[in-house]
Amino acid sequence: MERTIVAHFETRRDAEIAVEHLVQAHGVARTDIFIRAKGESNSAGVRAAGADVESGHGPQKRGTPELAGEIEVLVDCHGREPETVREALRAAGSRSIKAQ
Repeated sequence: MERTIVAHFETRRDAEIAVEHLVQAHGVARTDIFIRAKGESNSAGVRAAGADVESGHGPQKRGTPELAGEIEVLVDCHGREPETVREALRAAGSRSIKAQ
């Protein structure tokens, strides 16, 4: 049965780490995972993290990164994957998880 799991993260970095964990530790195909801003605005999440802070491209050099909402990770699940995906997303720090 096809199902899409949607998780929300505070930062793009957290979302990307969750994706890598799903791919590397759980064998989820990268082509079944999508990352996007939750709303219509281009967003780096609700707080700066990762490259926004560490690389020096943050407020000091180029202005404040756009913090206009959470980052969504959508995972297309096949067969018995949904619970494994939910657990991995929770472990990665997802703020909320739902099935579509």
